[in-house]
Amino acid sequence: MKNAIYILLGLITAVIGAWQMYGYISSVTRANPSGNMTSLIIAIVCIIAALAFAGLFLASRVNKEEEFHITQ
Repeated sequence: MKNAIYILLGLITAVIGAWQMYGYISSVTRANPSGNMTSLIIAIVCIIAALAFAGLFLASRVNKEEEFHITQ
């Protein structure tokens, strides 16, 4: 159940990050070369959060098997 939550939150934050990055890129013009900096900051934060959720998902999947001793 915890893995499903990590996947869901990771996908949501990745989509929001991509959407905000698209909004930032489309707002850059010759008249306003810096664009909408709020969209850029939100995109960076969401992408970092998506990577963190992916890391949590992968870390929870490591060492799920029980230890197997050679003497058993």
